[in-house]
Amino acid sequence: MSTAPIAPNSFLVRHGSMRFIGAFAAPPSIAVARGDVAIIRTERGLEHGEVLCPATPQAVAAIPEPTRGELARVATAADRVKIADLAVKHRQQYEAGTRLVTQHRLAMQIVDVEFLFGGERLVFYFLAEGRVDFRELVKSMAREFHTRIELRQIGVRDEAKLLADYGDCGKPVCCNSHMVVMPPVSMRMAKLQKSTLDPTKISGRCGRLKCCLRFEQDVYEEFQRELPPIGSRVVTEKGQGKVLAHEVLARRLLVEFEDGRRLPVALAEVLTKL
Repeated sequence: MSTAPIAPNSFLVRHGSMRFIGAFAAPPSIAVARGDVAIIRTERGLEHGEVLCPATPQAVAAIPEPTRGELARVATAADRVKIADLAVKHRQQYEAGTRLVTQHRLAMQIVDVEFLFGGERLVFYFLAEGRVDFRELVKSMAREFHTRIELRQIGVRDEAKLLADYGDCGKPVCCNSHMVVMPPVSMRMAKLQKSTLDPTKISGRCGRLKCCLRFEQDVYEEFQRELPPIGSRVVTEKGQGKVLAHEVLARRLLVEFEDGRRLPVALAEVLTKL
């Protein structure tokens, strides 16, 4: 996490295909508002992005690896025309890049293309099983596009971040909206949350476990710590019995009593834990 001082009149701007977020200092003469399209200078070159909010210390502290630079201006009408033109060329660049990969017979798949607003570089994001020697490919691409070429190998979760639209919930995928980093997700989380273990139902657009399983995990773990362990014995208002299962969010237990009954019991009804 960055601890560098924040320049006065700075704003958080989201930019790039990978949706980087950083603090960008604007000249005092520029009026900047939330939602503005801005032209910014980053370490990669001249880019365009979306203004999110003023870059307060609290806001910057919430970003794991913020980018930095200068906010050159709020996009003009001419800038917006250029941005639209870059979007039109996107498909042509993607198809040309894919064609060159095929010609070089490389075991890689172009996923997306990003051409910086200032034309400093053309970035190709690709998938591959292992390391790829793409030195000759870069030379061919440089001759084709007449600009600096950068190839970045990504994983399937990054592919979803670049291309996915909506999840099973009907809302935009989290990795392409509010998430800044990809959280680790495990099958243990799905089991604790009593989610179905059908891989087709707990997998996201990337084919991996859904990130939303991570969002509630801390609450599940906190509530689970309050419940008597499975297999332990408890005394309740209904009698004494053995804990068979948990309903974590409901804070209930499934208890098998000495007379053979199996009943749900609220945590508040547990008198003693044996």
